[in-house]
Amino acid sequence: MLKRTRIALASLFFIGITLLFLDISGALHTWLGWLAKIQFLPAVLALNVAVIAVLIVLTLVFGRIYCSVICPLGVFQDIVSRVHVKALRRRKNNRPFSYSPEKRLLRYLVWGLFVFAIFSGVHVFVSVLAPYSAYGRMVNSFLAPVCGWINNLLAAVSEHFGSYAFYEKEVWLKSLPTLIVAAATLVAIVMLAWKGGRTYCNTVCPVGTTLSFFSRFSLFRPVIDAEKCKNCRVCEHNCKASCIDIDNHEIDYSRCVDCFNCIDKCKFGALRYRFAYGRRDSATETAPETAPAGGADKGRRAFIATAATLTAAVAVNAQQKKTDGGFADVLDKEAPERKIPLTPFGSDGNDSFYRHCTACQLCVSACPNNVLRPSPDLDRFMQPEMSYEKGWCRPECVRCSEVCPSGAIRRISKEEKTRIGIGTAQVDRSLCVVETKDVKCGNCARHCPSGAILMVPKDPSDPDSRMIPSVMENLCTGCGACENLCPSRPISAIRVNGKKVHTVTE
Repeated sequence: MLKRTRIALASLFFIGITLLFLDISGALHTWLGWLAKIQFLPAVLALNVAVIAVLIVLTLVFGRIYCSVICPLGVFQDIVSRVHVKALRRRKNNRPFSYSPEKRLLRYLVWGLFVFAIFSGVHVFVSVLAPYSAYGRMVNSFLAPVCGWINNLLAAVSEHFGSYAFYEKEVWLKSLPTLIVAAATLVAIVMLAWKGGRTYCNTVCPVGTTLSFFSRFSLFRPVIDAEKCKNCRVCEHNCKASCIDIDNHEIDYSRCVDCFNCIDKCKFGALRYRFAYGRRDSATETAPETAPAGGADKGRRAFIATAATLTAAVAVNAQQKKTDGGFADVLDKEAPERKIPLTPFGSDGNDSFYRHCTACQLCVSACPNNVLRPSPDLDRFMQPEMSYEKGWCRPECVRCSEVCPSGAIRRISKEEKTRIGIGTAQVDRSLCVVETKDVKCGNCARHCPSGAILMVPKDPSDPDSRMIPSVMENLCTGCGACENLCPSRPISAIRVNGKKVHTVTE
């Protein structure tokens, strides 16, 4: 019953979080957005004290339930491990796992480096190791393009029959470096889970290590009754956390993730999940003469320790050649060099955004305008940045602020967004078609939603002079409409540079 309940809850959480990253319409975030906000690291970075307290209390009472039910990467490892176990049993091998001692030095070294990276601002290390972010990148890199292609196929079919129940969504490679990291992470996680079950959780994952400090003293835990135990080792061979030492009738509760596989497999009733606070170890269930000497203090002494290929290559959508009126090829836009990178509306500025962002890619997958993509720059690697080759940030869209679980993008209203300035547009007259082609344009001024661009005479002394754009910086919000809609190719004649600290006008 315990195992079935755990599997049912884990399935609901896992499917829900996966759907968040695949939600094209954005409707699911209204109902399931809280699943991202209760992830441990995003809650810590958002200073969400209530969520942190609930997760710690949950661990102190029931053990590392978080790792078995709430964490999507943990559940993904269980899925891989289950496939491996079934494959072994088809080959008549009933010993998929075995007890292994805690790799304490490696475990706490990774944890210490992770904590140091958070406080020192080494975002790459944090982003790579954070379990929720790692899972988000894998889904966004491999599953999301597949769902996009399926959606486009359905859109084409429905349009053929005169229905518009689906609409086409462009599928494109947002960041090759991020795709490579996601592929490497996927391979590493699958290999570790295939061979050792929860090796990643109990050796590498900093969230698992943090929760292990509390799970050692959980009120409810699996307990071995040595009098009933027949030393058959079935529990040990089914423990994917490799934390059951049947020779000493001990369980390492810092690594136990409460999967309940051991309880489900024990035929002699020697394992029970029960209230066991204050017991020195599981062997105290038996008489003193059967308890191994010197084994009682191991759990306590441990507390002193230091506190892709789904489509792997390029996911480029096969598109027809774009032409201007059917005659001249239209070049794709290229990202210009920006003096200061652009961060989303609601992020308050570069320092605040990059300090809180976990690079989970949820905002990237949720952006309907193709504005957000992972940064390739090392100092903010895989963290989102804005660019306007594919679209521009529309005033009515606040989707990224609604889905961000870590507080990197605070929630803002549509009205508030119109008063925020994230950047300033600048005109490069040497690229403007008024200069290069000697034609009328004014496209940037016509489409500027804040009225920040005026067309002024190129030569004030000539009444017939061509008109060129001029930016009123105090009105510019940095939305990128001008840059995206500028006819200059491949680099726009007007580009937006970010602001280190966002401004708000009254």
